[in-house]
Amino acid sequence: MPMPASEIEKIIKAALPDATVELTALADDNDHWAATVTSESFRGLTRVRQHQLVNAAFGGRLGTELHALALTTRAP
Repeated sequence: MPMPASEIEKIIKAALPDATVELTALADDNDHWAATVTSESFRGLTRVRQHQLVNAAFGGRLGTELHALALTTRAP
């Protein structure tokens, strides 16, 4: 089941309220996305930990409802 950009942004912002989220469709199917997420919450964290925080926001939905999410994360 595809996930629209608005839903992806809503999920990420629920976990990281200060985040800015930029989404790019990697295919025209609402199932493959690239996201750039900027959040002060990432400051001092490794890139792996930053990605874990974003991925955790999706719970079991990542890999099922949302097939692919390529992440770029950074602190402002």
